[in-house]
Amino acid sequence: MNLRRLGDSDLEVSEIALGSWLTYSGGVERDQTVACTKAAFDSGITFFDTANVYGRGASEEAWGEILADYPRDSYVLATKVYFPMSDTDRGLSAAQVHKQIDASLARLRTDHVDLYQCHRYDEATPLAETMAALTEVVAAGKARWIGFSEWTADQIDAALALVPGAAKFVSSQPQYSMLWRRPEAEVIPLCAANGISQIVWSPLAQGVLSGKYLPGEPFPADSRAASEEMGGFIAQLVEDRVLEAVQRLRPVAAEAGLTMAQLALAWVLREPNVASAIIGASRPEQVYANVAAAGVTLSPDTLGAIDAALGDVVVR
Repeated sequence: MNLRRLGDSDLEVSEIALGSWLTYSGGVERDQTVACTKAAFDSGITFFDTANVYGRGASEEAWGEILADYPRDSYVLATKVYFPMSDTDRGLSAAQVHKQIDASLARLRTDHVDLYQCHRYDEATPLAETMAALTEVVAAGKARWIGFSEWTADQIDAALALVPGAAKFVSSQPQYSMLWRRPEAEVIPLCAANGISQIVWSPLAQGVLSGKYLPGEPFPADSRAASEEMGGFIAQLVEDRVLEAVQRLRPVAAEAGLTMAQLALAWVLREPNVASAIIGASRPEQVYANVAAAGVTLSPDTLGAIDAALGDVVVR
């Protein structure tokens, strides 16, 4: 497993990270969570990403129990704050930042996280207030570094304007995949110029890039697209024209000696500003298979074939 430096921080993170959204927040049994976490360590993953809102604390609690069996300096731990934890606890006010970091640390059974991320931008709270609170969290040793998820270029610029005097962001967590390339236009260039790395979520486009969804056929019963809750979230990704384009990637992956999922992960990792790609897993074999994408270099011919296969279904 290759390690990459996370922005201007002193953190080195594994190219593949294990995430816990939709899995260890209640969708996966505890023994599977333990097995997947063990598989991650066994295969060289050292970066674990969660959030307070995943299962309303359930994901943090699960990893708090499981990670207690591993030396704290053997992994990098990240969590997030913003989304509602109750009818009144939400957002990035100073009071919420301080309240939620303490609650997250208690559930995670640790005295600090390596990375504390703003899960979204809070339009209802002055940015200066949020940045001051995050700076206090870092100064208190409760978080080593800070990051954000799904912020616009203008919002990132505004935060950078408050430095020095405020803690500096070192990571950005956007949705990014072969099918969803919007960060390339503004966010990635801005971050690359300011010592901020990308930690990308949904590199497999909600599983679509694994090739398991076939055009014109029913969704697998145990898939996200078959779930009433998730169906709307990935609806645009499972249109027949998109699925037909994804199936054109099969010979491209085969020619490269990769699975479809490995091809998708290697594609996001080709971007120098990407420090890590977050995967989800409900079974250990998924972890082992996805980790094989680390260190893969895609040839110019392969990259060209990917673009030709996907054509105009790519969102830029």
